[in-house]
Amino acid sequence: MKLAVPKECRPGERRVAVTPENVSRLIKMGFAVAVEHDAGAAASFGDDDYVAAGAEIVADTRAIWQTGDILLKVQPPSMHPALNVHEADLIREGGTLVSFLYPGKNKDIVDKLAARKATAIAVDQIPRITRAQKMDALSSMANIAGYRAVVEAASFYGRFFTGQMTAAGRVPPAKILVIGAGVAGLAAIGAARGMGAIVRAFDTRPTVKEQVKSMGAEFIELNVHEDGEGAGGYAKEMSPAFIKAEMEMFAAQAKDVDIIITTALVPNRPAPILITEEMVKSMKKGSVIVDLAAENGGNCALTQPGEVVERYGVHILGYTDLPSRLAPTASLLFGNNLTHLLADLGGASHFHLDLADEVVRGALVVRGGEVIWPPPPRPPVVLPPNPAAVAPKAIPAHAAKQKKPSAAGTSIFLIVAAAAFIGLGLVAPPAFLSHLTVFALACIVGWQVVWNVTPALHTPLMSVTNAISGIIVVGGMLQVSGPPTSTITILGAAAILLATINIAGGFLVTQRMLKMFRR
Repeated sequence: MKLAVPKECRPGERRVAVTPENVSRLIKMGFAVAVEHDAGAAASFGDDDYVAAGAEIVADTRAIWQTGDILLKVQPPSMHPALNVHEADLIREGGTLVSFLYPGKNKDIVDKLAARKATAIAVDQIPRITRAQKMDALSSMANIAGYRAVVEAASFYGRFFTGQMTAAGRVPPAKILVIGAGVAGLAAIGAARGMGAIVRAFDTRPTVKEQVKSMGAEFIELNVHEDGEGAGGYAKEMSPAFIKAEMEMFAAQAKDVDIIITTALVPNRPAPILITEEMVKSMKKGSVIVDLAAENGGNCALTQPGEVVERYGVHILGYTDLPSRLAPTASLLFGNNLTHLLADLGGASHFHLDLADEVVRGALVVRGGEVIWPPPPRPPVVLPPNPAAVAPKAIPAHAAKQKKPSAAGTSIFLIVAAAAFIGLGLVAPPAFLSHLTVFALACIVGWQVVWNVTPALHTPLMSVTNAISGIIVVGGMLQVSGPPTSTITILGAAAILLATINIAGGFLVTQRMLKMFRR
């Protein structure tokens, strides 16, 4: 199976879908890799680097789109300026495309891919679940965007970020407000704190409060309590009362802070306006606003997507290519995400798209020309019937008679057992009886303790049983000092042997379980 990596044609895009390091890993997975000439040049990866990693260089753009079974891209297909043809029309019939796609706002691209009977996997639609973190390209790029937002803000802010006390006078630290504490927001907080700024953060989701505080920032809370946690880890639209209190807080903060970084997005909707023109007017001259939601319209009313504007003495940065401004790192992380995705899909030898897989189900937009996005609903889970709710079957009379224990037999067994214990008590020495009593009580108590422990506590229980076994070893060692042929010495030696086996086995099992949590 062959992977093809075309050169990105969107103006200003410097990233490449696969780096030479990724090529080496993909080849080990059984793929053949073809890369378009100069596809990685803007990200500081030359053709020689790809050749050294084992890739084939293809000079012709049309050929690269036709040669691959799977096309790997960063940006969604667009009109190619050099060829004057849409990239979706270049893919061969039945081919597979893996890239950012944003199907909610690119229906025309989805339709073009469907017309080519192609299969399209949108990495922006991969669900945010624990298993899919290694494939989450949105988070990878958001992390870079948050860091770069602080760097861009510093280039326009004409003062220090960190406070200084010098012979020439005191310089106060910069005050930064980060709106939205998702991946991008947390990355911005970390970068700003690393540069010495005072950072405040706000998010509609109370669950991120501890994350913000752990990074050394102040978390701003409102008197209106409402949880903004939406589906998939994203924020949801809030109530009018919450929005009113939120806007009042933003207005007060705008007068005090020097830099505002906004990251607020609601899935499948335009970015909410959080910074109004009046708030911009109230900010100090020389302040900076970095709008990470510019591509979806922006969180600031004065944002111009893709541009930097100055209004009322405030620079408003509407960059939409922040990850591309760190192209080498962004390309490597994006390539890692794609590599993990392809490995999860079975690699070259077992590549398959299973709709029962939650990751595939969420990311698969077009399959063989059929548009299946939004994801179809999952089939309902059929639970096994509750045994308690199932009516017992009628038991034949003769079977019931056979299964019913005999009262007379039980009575005879109890009488014989009692007589045996009485006889043992009359003939056995007192020392043996004391040991037997302790042994019997230990068996009864131990059985009840172990049997009633919740399965979730079995591992902690293993540590306790190891301690008990250690006590048994010590007790056994005290008993083996007698004659080698005596009953007590033999039982003591057996106790030492069995307890030692239990201790060794417990440690081996515990060690094995601990290794499961190590990377």
